[in-house]
Amino acid sequence: MTTHAPTKPAPGRAAANAAAPSSPAPVRSRLLALAVLCAGMLMIILDGSIVTVALPAIQDDLHFSPADLTWTVNAYLIAFAGLLLLAGRLGDLIGRKKVFVAGIALFTAASLLCAVATGQGMLIAARFLQGVGGAMASAVSLGMIVTLFPEPRERGRAIGAFSFVGAAGASIGQVLGGVLTEALNWHWIFLINLPLGLTAALLAVRVLDSDRGPGLRAGADTLGAALITAALMLGIYTIVGTGTHGWTSARTLGLGALALLLLAGFLFRQARAAHPLLPLRMFRSRNVSGANAVQVLAISGMFGFQILVALYLQNVLGYGAAATGLALLPAAVAIGGVSLLLSARLNARFGERNVLLAGLALLVAALGLLARLPADADYVVHLLPTMLLIGGGGLVLSGLTSLGMSGADAADAGTASGLFNTTQQVGAALGVAVLTTLAGARTASLTAAGHSSAEALTGGFRLAFAVAAALLALALVLAAVVLKPAAAAGENTPPLL
Repeated sequence: MTTHAPTKPAPGRAAANAAAPSSPAPVRSRLLALAVLCAGMLMIILDGSIVTVALPAIQDDLHFSPADLTWTVNAYLIAFAGLLLLAGRLGDLIGRKKVFVAGIALFTAASLLCAVATGQGMLIAARFLQGVGGAMASAVSLGMIVTLFPEPRERGRAIGAFSFVGAAGASIGQVLGGVLTEALNWHWIFLINLPLGLTAALLAVRVLDSDRGPGLRAGADTLGAALITAALMLGIYTIVGTGTHGWTSARTLGLGALALLLLAGFLFRQARAAHPLLPLRMFRSRNVSGANAVQVLAISGMFGFQILVALYLQNVLGYGAAATGLALLPAAVAIGGVSLLLSARLNARFGERNVLLAGLALLVAALGLLARLPADADYVVHLLPTMLLIGGGGLVLSGLTSLGMSGADAADAGTASGLFNTTQQVGAALGVAVLTTLAGARTASLTAAGHSSAEALTGGFRLAFAVAAALLALALVLAAVVLKPAAAAGENTPPLL
């Protein structure tokens, strides 16, 4: 899918369409390109979850305090979420292949720094660099898939495969993290990225066709980039700090207000800039706007479940790291199987909106079951049904991705991809912050009332699971009200320009 920029790009729509492919690439080359993009994304998503089960080992080895330990996760999340939108726009301007390869290379190099870290500061700094590289690669991946597969049915299958990799990687990471930590040591959870990253980068150079955007001068909104990056980083920093400082503290309210002020300044800038970083015309698409809003709610509940159920298995039922990962494996298989084998077919037959609604309904049921967990739960009776119902996430992820990218054309694909990934990360940060805070407060209250440690912890988790189910129910209602079938919304063809 080689693209060519004209010698003298015309202004307006003609220039924007200069990045569009003139003809589809052969099927084999497109499938190879999809495989490379999926491989890069697998490494990044795998690393995002593989760390969670290794945190106790990292804490013991590097002598982290409980508060400082969270920064091994937060540093990555702040950089990742804060730079997604900027990275997506850079991909549109200078070429998505360049940004993807550079991101994979930086992520791999930062993984090596994580693996050899001998102190807290070095590990946290390396995790921040991992977040930067992950943002660069993730922000442009969906944009490249959109341009690789312009035909709706092919695009649906490609997005299904991409969603499968993301969902499976998140769950498999916990299994792999537990096995590597117990069999070897925590350093290997980062060393495993080296062969994966080097292979993905080398294949990307050979397999991905070069694309040339109009260049930084055609749309380098430096002020807008500074405003949105600062707003997102400060916003995520504020959210992840609520577990320590509380939601109503002067610190949280003050930093939150400043983040909102920066966001308002960014939107004001985008409405008036000649070459905006995030063209506000993108939000004219009801499905693009709605899918991103639904995603914040849905990911809040889904990602919160992933973290909380792992804590329940370890802290209440006494599972080890490897056993926790294996207990979550049915959820990974269910999500992966639905994403890869069913989602594209169901989307083609019933439409993304209807399939998304069905997936959200399954997730509401899954989280609702966990709201009644006992302190001495039997895995097969109390947890396995939820793990299987979580397969609905495969329908949700593919449906949201299709709808969230439905209005993107070749010129804006990187920006739309960056926006979609940004709302995903904001949802993850919100979910973890809100649900863990609620669980901790409820646990403390039950402990003070004289309940045993297991009963108090379980009571906190039950409340968090109930709130997660409510978030998913709200996402279901919002999707039903706001989203429209693609044909009805007029989004089978790009409407944004």
